[in-house]
Amino acid sequence: MQRQFLHMRPTRKLMAPVPKEEHSAHTISQRIRTLRKIPAELIPLGVVLGFALFAAAFASVRKFYTDRTLRLTRQGSNGDEH
Repeated sequence: MQRQFLHMRPTRKLMAPVPKEEHSAHTISQRIRTLRKIPAELIPLGVVLGFALFAAAFASVRKFYTDRTLRLTRQGSNGDEH
């Protein structure tokens, strides 16, 4: 039973050479061309998600700048914890 563990060999997949990265030496314009591989059905989803992220960031930043009752520092910041 112990001998089985002594004869461990790498699998065939690990013995194969590592494939080259698809975008290893490509320029930005060549990477942009790969966006055409995105299925057309996912483009509206990306637009909606992008708009939702923009709206959330805009609303958060606007809230921080306009809300005067928002506490941005601890109360009693002179060393007191109360």
